[in-house]
Amino acid sequence: MNKPGPHVAHWTFLTNHAHVLLCIAKNPDFRLRDIAGVIGITERAVHRIVADLTEAGFIDVRREGRCNVYAMHPEKNLRHPIEAHRQVADLIRLIEGV
Repeated sequence: MNKPGPHVAHWTFLTNHAHVLLCIAKNPDFRLRDIAGVIGITERAVHRIVADLTEAGFIDVRREGRCNVYAMHPEKNLRHPIEAHRQVADLIRLIEGV
């Protein structure tokens, strides 16, 4: 039986972009700081990812007072050719079980 060694890889099947999108789907008024804490990346990295997702049309950002509120576009198709036949909503249903 294989025992994990001291150098176990810490990788996941989903990218940080997917993680940010899933956090926003769950809580559209999450602060970037909150998202960073949940995912385990820096707030600056989350800011770049949100900019990427906004530029690609996966989310919109609306200012409400001093806070940002995010609106996701679940009808958008995923980007990679392997999953391009699926929509963001499909990913969310798969992960969240909704």
